[in-house]
Amino acid sequence: MVLKPPLPLFMDDVVRLRKPHPCGSYEWVVVRLGADIGLKCRTCGRRVLLPRRTVEKRLKEFVSRGSDATAEPTAPGLPQVQDQGPDQ
Repeated sequence: MVLKPPLPLFMDDVVRLRKPHPCGSYEWVVVRLGADIGLKCRTCGRRVLLPRRTVEKRLKEFVSRGSDATAEPTAPGLPQVQDQGPDQ
């Protein structure tokens, strides 16, 4: 069994799922990250909490990426290493 790495999701990502919400919208905003993903419907504002695996299966496409998607990923809990240059 080959394990795939988790899909990189970021806060404020707008995603389109395969099936519509009862209000008719396909688009959701990511509002919580972790083992469970919090989503908020863009039309009616309903919030749901789904397991990450379920979200990855239902995901059709990214409509837009959150502001953290452009930031350089770093490992949590590790200090930032800054290049001091040769003169210091």
